[in-house]
Amino acid sequence: MDQALAPDLSRMDVASPGLAIDGLGLRHGARVIFRDLSMSIDGGTFVVLLGASGVGKSSLLKIVAGLSRPSQGTVRATDGKPLAGRIAYMGQQDLLYPWLNVIENVMLGARLRGQRRDRDRASYLLGRVGLAERAQALPSELSGGMRQRAAIARTLYEDRPFVLMDEPFSALDTFTRAQVQDLAAELLVGKTALLITHDPLEACRLGHHLVLLSGAPATLSAPITVRGTTPRPADDPDLLHTQGHLMRLLTEAHES
Repeated sequence: MDQALAPDLSRMDVASPGLAIDGLGLRHGARVIFRDLSMSIDGGTFVVLLGASGVGKSSLLKIVAGLSRPSQGTVRATDGKPLAGRIAYMGQQDLLYPWLNVIENVMLGARLRGQRRDRDRASYLLGRVGLAERAQALPSELSGGMRQRAAIARTLYEDRPFVLMDEPFSALDTFTRAQVQDLAAELLVGKTALLITHDPLEACRLGHHLVLLSGAPATLSAPITVRGTTPRPADDPDLLHTQGHLMRLLTEAHES
């Protein structure tokens, strides 16, 4: 599709509302995963959450998405309206329906809600993630990286004010990963986004603020602000400085 004919995928002049996480706690039996987690995300900002495997990052994201219930605390939008129906969520698994082709999987949300499916929008996104020629393929015909790109396109298709993504680029090769990171940074302008990653470079390229979850029970660090406009070049001096600082913090958290 010609760029001039591309659908309006982000309304850059209208920032999404913010997100307030207040006193969240989660317990599995006698084990306390985290308690009293609080964080404010300003509207239209991209926050990246990092931490060791098993510390509770995915659990926190699912609570924010409304897919799990916390033991205590609340999550709310700062505009006072319900979060339900305003969140686009991408988990670690692509969860593509095996009997639907790629483009139908991208439009799945609209289909389940009984809404009109926008094939032009879906085609545009598939082109942007490099899957234009696989639009009619079934998920079984795709590689793991292709499936993940299809899931990313499906998440972006939803065009929700709140976007939650759990390691969305983990299965992609280095070059494709950078391309799709750039796409996410472009199309999520104005959205309130919370992304989980284990990759400090990815965090520094995309995030306005970086937050570490560490410890047992887990606690949230103070936000680390990254200067510059996203997506930042990998050789940007501010990015390299922040990446080094972040690596030191992650190492210290792992060793403590």
